[in-house]
Amino acid sequence: MAKDYYETLGVTKSSTDDEIKKAYRKLAMKYHPDKNPGDKKSEAKFRDATEAYEVLLDSQKRAAYDRYGHAAFTQQQQQGGGGGGGGHPGFSGGFGGSFADIIDEMFGGSFSGGGQANHAGADVRYNMDITLEDAFKGKAATVKFTTLVGCTSCKGSGGEAGSRPTNCTACYGRGKTRYQQGFFTIERPCATCGGAGQTIAKPCRPCNGSGRVRKEKNLEVKIPPGVEEGTRIRVTHEGEAGLRGAPNGDLYVFLNIKAHALFKRQGADILCKVPIQMTTAVLGGEIDVPTIDGGQASVKIPTGTQPGQQFRLKSKGMSILRATGRGDMIIEAKVETPVSLSKKQRELIEEFAEIGKGEKNSPESSGFFAKIKDLF
Repeated sequence: MAKDYYETLGVTKSSTDDEIKKAYRKLAMKYHPDKNPGDKKSEAKFRDATEAYEVLLDSQKRAAYDRYGHAAFTQQQQQGGGGGGGGHPGFSGGFGGSFADIIDEMFGGSFSGGGQANHAGADVRYNMDITLEDAFKGKAATVKFTTLVGCTSCKGSGGEAGSRPTNCTACYGRGKTRYQQGFFTIERPCATCGGAGQTIAKPCRPCNGSGRVRKEKNLEVKIPPGVEEGTRIRVTHEGEAGLRGAPNGDLYVFLNIKAHALFKRQGADILCKVPIQMTTAVLGGEIDVPTIDGGQASVKIPTGTQPGQQFRLKSKGMSILRATGRGDMIIEAKVETPVSLSKKQRELIEEFAEIGKGEKNSPESSGFFAKIKDLF
């Protein structure tokens, strides 16, 4: 006994077309033969679901099924009007547009529909290294790359002067061929015309009828101030030329910002680790540091500055993309311990150490050793 179509899809008689589509999509994804190769049970369930879907989504077939059940389609076959395939009532070898739309959506359009092949030119990727200063200021850079450009001999038409394209005799101008594979109707770009739907009797010799030739291109690309690592700049219609006058692709320039010797970028801010003499850290003072714009900035070092202590310089950081402001510059102190001391220097430091015994000049180390004492 044939299974109820509504039960097969897991819907009810009151279900809408959208609900039926959703239910079928779920079952098709689960039981499709491509996902279950060699599984006869899954193939049977996929056939049953497809049969039910084809009937219930057609308003006339659904009305007949609701009134007469499976007998409606059996009668049609006996009278020669059903045209069914494979013994399934009302189920033909080629599928309607609604079925094709769902299969195309799930499996990339390889089963039906689709029209002629897309002959627009491919997009081109270009990787460019720039400095941090370039990212701060922006610049106009020249990119050189080899790609397919429009043929000047035939002006992109693909044919010699006076030669006009004619419809392909293999696909009759459709740009695709169709054949049956099991219960699927497969459509693919025509191998004779490459999916163009037309052929040229006298192809252009320099481009062999494609309307494009390989050539080096030189383009100027503007890099705006404030770009970040991985920024993608799109230059429309400067990619690969399309086939026989079809639209060009685009050029995408991907930016890589090289590491800087002094600065490290942190978003819109810039971090700079600056060595500071021990005496300056102890006594305080003032130092000059370089900035990303090529200038200098003065930084006051307070008395008792510790290693890693940071100072913020407002609006001395990176430019911000499509904005007028700037980030900040962060100065991190790297207190430098003196090396290669002279005899006199060593004596003075030893004297300083002797005088400092018992004093609370180093609160962090005193606190640390006090914790150890309490612990043990």
